[in-house]
Amino acid sequence: MAETLTLDIVTPHGHIFTEEVDEVLAPGSEGEFGVLPDHSPFLTTLKIGILSYKKGSETGYFFINWGYAEVGPDKVTILADSAEKSDEIDPERAKEALKRAEERLKQATNVDEARATSAVARATARIGLVDTHVPR
Repeated sequence: MAETLTLDIVTPHGHIFTEEVDEVLAPGSEGEFGVLPDHSPFLTTLKIGILSYKKGSETGYFFINWGYAEVGPDKVTILADSAEKSDEIDPERAKEALKRAEERLKQATNVDEARATSAVARATARIGLVDTHVPR
């Protein structure tokens, strides 16, 4: 029986995180899911959101931009379009991105609504993560 999980986060830009953790919570496309050691294996898609992990008494956070999760009894692999550790997010940049995306959505013509809506979701998730989980 495994006592910890290996959490791996990979993006098209490379491998960004590996850590032995006690628990993982991820933004599944069908809802948030949690993984503990010895979990049943599964594969699922991820939506824009916040991934958290616990290691002892510490909790870490990542912004996840779409992707896939492969869960096994002793490993969780996240393949994401992009991912950012909470303390690497620039809150001002995220607020500006949200403002630009909301302006695009207000335009009646010549706007890719799906792209603008996704941009709003990304910026909102980043801002929420920074506002709630990054010490200042």
